[in-house]
Amino acid sequence: MAGTEHYDVIVIGTGAGGGTIAHRLAPTGKRVLILERGGYLPRERDNWESTAVFVKGKYRAPEFWYDKHGDRFPPEVNYYVGGNTKFYGAALFRLRPEDFGELHHHGGLSPAWPIRYEDLEPYYTQAEHLYLVHGHHGEDPGEGSVSAQYKYPPVRHEPRIQQLSDDLEKQGLHPFHLPIGVNLTQDTKGGAAHGSVCIRCNRVDGFPCLVQGKADAHVICVDPALEHDNVTMVTGANVRRLGTGPTGRSVDKVVVELADGTVAEYSADIVVVACGAVNSAALLLRSANDRHPDGLANSSGVVGRHYMRHNNLALMAVSKEPNDTQFQKTLALNDWYLGADDWDYPLGGIQMLGKSDSDQIRGEAPRWAGMASPDMPFEVLAHHAVDFWLCGEDLPHPDNRVTLDSDGDIHLALDEKNNTEGLKRLQRKLQKMLGHLGMHPHHLLPHSLYLHKGMPIGATAHQAGTVRFGTDPRASALDVDCKAHDLDNLYVVDTSFFPSIGAVNPSLTAIANALRVGDRIAERLR
Repeated sequence: MAGTEHYDVIVIGTGAGGGTIAHRLAPTGKRVLILERGGYLPRERDNWESTAVFVKGKYRAPEFWYDKHGDRFPPEVNYYVGGNTKFYGAALFRLRPEDFGELHHHGGLSPAWPIRYEDLEPYYTQAEHLYLVHGHHGEDPGEGSVSAQYKYPPVRHEPRIQQLSDDLEKQGLHPFHLPIGVNLTQDTKGGAAHGSVCIRCNRVDGFPCLVQGKADAHVICVDPALEHDNVTMVTGANVRRLGTGPTGRSVDKVVVELADGTVAEYSADIVVVACGAVNSAALLLRSANDRHPDGLANSSGVVGRHYMRHNNLALMAVSKEPNDTQFQKTLALNDWYLGADDWDYPLGGIQMLGKSDSDQIRGEAPRWAGMASPDMPFEVLAHHAVDFWLCGEDLPHPDNRVTLDSDGDIHLALDEKNNTEGLKRLQRKLQKMLGHLGMHPHHLLPHSLYLHKGMPIGATAHQAGTVRFGTDPRASALDVDCKAHDLDNLYVVDTSFFPSIGAVNPSLTAIANALRVGDRIAERLR
């Protein structure tokens, strides 16, 4: 084992939380060590090949977790610089102000956060600017107040999606431009246009970007952070355990298995964990010792509990007219986010997905038997596809949890029917509108390739909640600054800290919070 090297800050993980906080701390001049389990994702043609990415799962981590019955499954995780943001759809929404308060759902209670929307709002604005979010505040009537407009204008709808937006407005609804983090050049008409660094293509959701046009944590934060001489990164560094000093009040070593099989130890004044909600909880549980017999930061017993991952549906409608859209992910609809005239509870939101291609449809064909028209070949069906993502809130039940077995393997218990009635109603509302939206009313097909081939427990892209923050050390693992109640120098800044998840993609909230916590740590280091 190599000797211990000391830093001011160690950041474990390079995704939305870890990559962003490393970027925030880089200008402080303090010595920052970034530890990333994976390496750099290779830039190759397979980055944009549906068969490689979805059907064969080329970039998915070659590991298995276990469900509550002991059956193993392949999780939707990717270990690369940039974390899961290399594969996210870059839809960067704010939670609504109501999401920070207590919300009653058909399936139970969504608890309040210990901070308000107003506390995070300035950081939401900074996050939107940092991650090149294109959009227009004010289009969605239910959004919260903002301190600044998006820095970049919305990506213009292509003709078929503009028609869809117009048809939704004719139904009395309020579609808006989906806020998306992309690197585009601008035209002179106030809208985004084609450019030399541009992802106006079909390869967004679930694909890494071959030309680095997607605003992921690697491109936006990690590489710029490494331009500072005080920031170092070790890739292929799988953190196995955190050790504590004699008092048990601080982390004094980070034990890492390196890519060559050797073990190294590092130490720092401050340790930041950002491995993803499942792996962060697993690391804290795996670090149990005499002072912390149930795992680090776990005197409350909540570490690993309250796992959430959204209730999602990816659906493909069939347009009566051809859909020649290249970049489809430009529209969203939140009219039923908090409820409806015929329903007193939240339903969720609707977004556009990246457009289906014939390879994806061919991969779905066995699950679509009898649902699609036999007279419509894959290529024709792809030409008429219009793809939607429906997102409903999952609730933080304590028995939805991460645990470890005696071999250290991850077990994930999940009630897959938790609070799903709202999502079902949202799907029915979309189904009823299809005829008014220029779609074939009887063709709304489940697009399960986006949901890990129809395995809800394997769809861990929106994982959250396993190391929740709060004001009461008896009911939370972290304080309001995401520092562990039980330890003086341990922070967690991925989506683990969420006490509830809302019904929008969690990435922007993780990014904004990492900026917030980064400021707290910078103040502490001074």
